[in-house]
Amino acid sequence: MTSLSAAQWPAQKLYEVQYCARGEMENRIKEQMSLFADRVSTEHLRSNQLRVYLSAMAYVLLHGLRRLGLKGTEWAHAQVGAIRLRLLKIGAQVRVTARKVWVSLASGFPWRTMFAQVWTNLRC
Repeated sequence: MTSLSAAQWPAQKLYEVQYCARGEMENRIKEQMSLFADRVSTEHLRSNQLRVYLSAMAYVLLHGLRRLGLKGTEWAHAQVGAIRLRLLKIGAQVRVTARKVWVSLASGFPWRTMFAQVWTNLRC
């Protein structure tokens, strides 16, 4: 149901331009909520605001990871929750020396090759 005229907005154009864009926007908001922006449960405005800010920054970082690091892979259009779960929530051993930081992934990590591909894409 719309108040837009049929002459100005044919059904196909209205669907593709208006309706699909709105659905895509709602998908981005849903992704934002999956990064803990929905938990604004404290009684203080500043702490809730900080939580939303941090969630927004996390979304921007994960979107950049998806756009740059996952470019050309099967996960190039994955949701941020899936990227977070598969690539970032992993067990690893971190060793720090005077010159290097060593990150050793578990030998049973199923997406080891994808992690290496993302690392290569980000190093340019």
